[in-house]
Amino acid sequence: MARAAGPLPQRGAFVRGQGAMTSGTTSLTIDQTSSRGVIDWHSFSIGNGNTVAFNNGSGATLNRVTGGDPSSILGKLTATGSLYLINPQGIVVGPSGVVSTGGRFVASTLGICNDAFINGSDALTLSGKSDASVINLGRISSSGGDVFLIARQAVVNAGTVKAPSGTVELAAGETVLLQDSASSRQVFVQAGSHGTVVNEGRIKAAQVSLQAADGNVYALAGSGTRIRATGTATRDGHVWLVADSGRVTQRGPIAAVNADGSGGTVDTQAEGLSFGRGAEVRAGQWNISTPVFTIDRAAAGALRRSLDAGTSVGVMTTGVNGATGDLDIASNLNWHGAASLTLAAYHNLSVTKGTTIANDGAGNLTLRADASGIDNGGSVINGGTVDWSKSTGIVSALYDMTGSYSAGNILPSTAWTAPQDSGLVAQVTGYKLVNSLADLEKVSLDLAGIYALGKDIDVSPPPGTLNTPIGSFPSSPFTGQFDGMGHTISNLTIVVDSSFGIVPGVGLFASIGTPGVVRNLSVQGNISSPANGGDYGVLAGVNTGTIAAVHTSGRVVGPAPVPLGGNDAGGLVGFSGGTVTRSSSSADVVFGAIYIGGLVGYNVGVIRQSFASGNVEGEGAVGGLVGANVKTITQSYATGTVSRPTQSLMVGALVGYNESAIEQSFATGRVEAPGGGAGIAGANYGPAVNITSDVFWDRQTTGATVAVLAVGGGAQAGSAQGLTTAQMSMPSSFGPTYDFSPHGIWAMPPGGTHPVLRWQLAP
Repeated sequence: MARAAGPLPQRGAFVRGQGAMTSGTTSLTIDQTSSRGVIDWHSFSIGNGNTVAFNNGSGATLNRVTGGDPSSILGKLTATGSLYLINPQGIVVGPSGVVSTGGRFVASTLGICNDAFINGSDALTLSGKSDASVINLGRISSSGGDVFLIARQAVVNAGTVKAPSGTVELAAGETVLLQDSASSRQVFVQAGSHGTVVNEGRIKAAQVSLQAADGNVYALAGSGTRIRATGTATRDGHVWLVADSGRVTQRGPIAAVNADGSGGTVDTQAEGLSFGRGAEVRAGQWNISTPVFTIDRAAAGALRRSLDAGTSVGVMTTGVNGATGDLDIASNLNWHGAASLTLAAYHNLSVTKGTTIANDGAGNLTLRADASGIDNGGSVINGGTVDWSKSTGIVSALYDMTGSYSAGNILPSTAWTAPQDSGLVAQVTGYKLVNSLADLEKVSLDLAGIYALGKDIDVSPPPGTLNTPIGSFPSSPFTGQFDGMGHTISNLTIVVDSSFGIVPGVGLFASIGTPGVVRNLSVQGNISSPANGGDYGVLAGVNTGTIAAVHTSGRVVGPAPVPLGGNDAGGLVGFSGGTVTRSSSSADVVFGAIYIGGLVGYNVGVIRQSFASGNVEGEGAVGGLVGANVKTITQSYATGTVSRPTQSLMVGALVGYNESAIEQSFATGRVEAPGGGAGIAGANYGPAVNITSDVFWDRQTTGATVAVLAVGGGAQAGSAQGLTTAQMSMPSSFGPTYDFSPHGIWAMPPGGTHPVLRWQLAP
């Protein structure tokens, strides 16, 4: 036991673990010999000019105060490892106080279990009824860990807190979970206390969290940025302001930036929100979640300042606690630049009369009703003006099928053009939301409509039934727009009854017609048919429209491979006479078809910046990307295995049969067929054939020794080049036409064995 006179910790003893204490007139040193230790103290205070040092290596020490006095840290408290200070009577780090640890620092009025601490549990529960506070007026820092200030009633930082490689988290609650995480926040209030968290000092860390659950959070203004999350190599810069059923008040700027300099994230979640003068977020993304919200002048000012600073903003109402979940924009919201604004209401969204939302840069605007995608009849009503006449961004309005859309006064740009490969048709688009299998089936009732997926949808058909394609070919193609909004349709199951005979188009869509567009969608499904005839693909049987950023997985299975089965089958589309861009398929295709491809069975359109990775097997013209190409393939590739049970001259790692242009593309998948297959195209036929010298195949992985097996009709073999796997992993092997620059088409991932399309690396 150690005793020290004056303002130093008093009557301390190890109750778990081992160590020694050495006291002086103005100092106390604890040399801990166990990796973890628990010390009970009668009091724990440090006077101005005094020092308490814990030499605990990289271990941890739990200090519990059992007496009736609060802890006052006016001097210096250090630890080589982690330090926990628990005092139900309260903890104050005074203006002259300095706390510095190598590991985690925790100051709390809530109790903690000795056994869980000694055992090194990844999750510690702190709980208690104390009404005392944890207050920092001085300087707290952790050079290699985190800083947590936790109390039931109030946590206040009016000093400086730093944790450059960890998190700083201030939390008020009666029960708090402290959970280890190397990449996210670690403190979670499990039982509230109507407590308060106030920051009017400075916080700088990789990540920052202020949390009061059912209480209030105050992020108050001062000179400069008071809260700054800077991120590390393993932690994104992230700030959380959480008062689930309480209130968050923000004044002044909050900043979040990742270690690489890109913008971080700020999440604000509360039942009530208040924004003072100068409230602003400087980050990549600011997410605001609240039950119901009216964007008044103060809120609009905070959003505008953030958007002007380059921060994209998302506001979502949740409708919890009996709130309507409506979102009203009642004040002008005008900003410059490329930041985007998403306004998503749990129920209805409205822009009030006389209100203007405007952008004069490249910013996007999304107005969404029924944000949860539960078909609650949400509507979008614009009673004001949406002015995008000086913007190159897009405006999207999303509303329920049972709701309505009042476009109001919308001013698009007369100079706007759709970005290449986007699949967009107009700058301003209103979408009916598809939130369920029932909604998806309604698309066939209006094949010229404009739709968007409201969320991921599992379309598993009811027992004893099967999914059916949208529309039919050739009489009723889909001619509208379908935007997946990045969502997925899963468990699509379409089985064609053999009694149907030839079915012209089978897939999620039977046919995408010439004006039709499907974009930003993933589809997982199984398409099968015992019939010989028709066109089959996970997305569509036939496409004469535009497919952009669509990705499919699953299987396309037909009759056992037989010669000239009469089908076109592809992992994405069976027959394509339109455009396929920035799309892919990992679906396996096993079909007794004439033309079988990993992406498209028969192509008479344009395939650009797309790839296939599924395995392909059949008895006709079989290719890793396309079964037969009669138009254009550019900037695309295939990596799946290509198989044909019997010998043929129409088996290629990229294309089975080709009579047109292939450029800036490659193949790496194994070719398995009696007599071998081609590295690029099994057969070239016709004078229009042009396989350029920037087309490559991997001689080792494909097993192919030639680019083309056979030529005819005046065609040439072309000038495709075979490379080794080592050469395929070097950008220099691909010549000048492959652009590997930071904004180019191609990229070589670290450790990659072949290039990928740069869009694949986008988050």
